[in-house]
Amino acid sequence: MNEYRKYGPLQFLIGSWNNGSSFSGENTAPAPDRSTEHTKFRQETHFTPIKDVNNHEQTLHALQYRTTAWEEGSDEPFHEENGYWLWDPNEEQVMKCFTIPRGMSVLAGGRAKDADYTFSLSAELGSQTYGICSNKFLDKEFKTVRYDLTITKIDENTFSYDENTQIQIKGREKLFDHIEKNTMSRIIE
Repeated sequence: MNEYRKYGPLQFLIGSWNNGSSFSGENTAPAPDRSTEHTKFRQETHFTPIKDVNNHEQTLHALQYRTTAWEEGSDEPFHEENGYWLWDPNEEQVMKCFTIPRGMSVLAGGRAKDADYTFSLSAELGSQTYGICSNKFLDKEFKTVRYDLTITKIDENTFSYDENTQIQIKGREKLFDHIEKNTMSRIIE
């Protein structure tokens, strides 16, 4: 029996991942002058099982994770993210809760089956369940109103993700689609 089976659709993520030394990740983000910039990046992500989380009758199977990303041409990370991926088998819910050091936290969730190879999560500003919380500056200048993420297992050693964070930038009528995409490979030690 696979010791990680209890993690349902998250079980294949357990371990360390990167996109090699290439800068193949794609990032569309607000530039310093609030225009749009397109950059390439490399990334490392680590998923580590932790003890089950018991909320009275609810049991969550949890992975702690850490992501670091570097833009092409820089030795300093431009993005770091820490948090947890959770699987609730009784409710068939996958969740990702994370913080970024810009002063923002997200709890995103979505429905999945135990053996799904593709699943999607979302969070909306103001939601009582899967929501977004930002500091006062971000709320005023770069208000995140929605977060969507799709994970696709390609094979045992490869997965891709497609992430869209919709931001209301002060002074703009249309929402800004902050898009990040990457294909990750398992680091085999």
